[in-house]
Amino acid sequence: MLEPGRLFALGDVHGCLTALEAVLRAADLQPDDRVIGLGDYVDRGPSSRGVLDFLIGLFEAGRLIPLRGNHELMMCRARDSLASEKFWCQYGGDATLRSYAPQKRPGRLADVPDRHWRFIASECQDYFETVSHIFVHAGAARDLPLDSQLEEDLFWRPFDARGGHTSGRTIVCGHTTQHGGLPLDIGHTICIDTGAYSGGWLTLLDVATGRGWQARESGEVRGLEMKEAAGE
Repeated sequence: MLEPGRLFALGDVHGCLTALEAVLRAADLQPDDRVIGLGDYVDRGPSSRGVLDFLIGLFEAGRLIPLRGNHELMMCRARDSLASEKFWCQYGGDATLRSYAPQKRPGRLADVPDRHWRFIASECQDYFETVSHIFVHAGAARDLPLDSQLEEDLFWRPFDARGGHTSGRTIVCGHTTQHGGLPLDIGHTICIDTGAYSGGWLTLLDVATGRGWQARESGEVRGLEMKEAAGE
């Protein structure tokens, strides 16, 4: 059971530590608030190591419900073979390894601390649900219960305005970048990946009120109302 307080959804961070710290400051996070991270904390941005350190701190304080994204899956599987590591590095894993690199040599998988591996492999969840909402990284097949969803739907499939879930609950997801900088709200689904690593925004959404905050890696912050994002 969640304790009383605000419930936030956090979009794809992708190594953008400055934006992460700024957006949480802007929301004035309180001790009884909870943040649901929608995954893709690592890769592409400059500070994946710092992002994981920060999020693990929130998690250990009981303030973060972390989901995993496809980039966490790729990072974990990079340990399986050289081919998997090369595949991961094509999609931003090279930036993650750089964030762990000691001076004078490139980063290696062995530089990633055990605490970070445990967080992404074991403590992150595939999905989270409340009475009114379903939280996933990429989306969910409408006709399947959450514990029967395929990996393709939960982590990889781009947002395509697929129908709402048969449970009637609103899906909140990331994964598919909204290049206009605003979340996409189509009623039964809200996508809040707004391109933090590519000069866009990191979005934090108060699920109950529709109020949100966004930050850039430059430190710029702005407020957001979902009715505006929906074009109302």
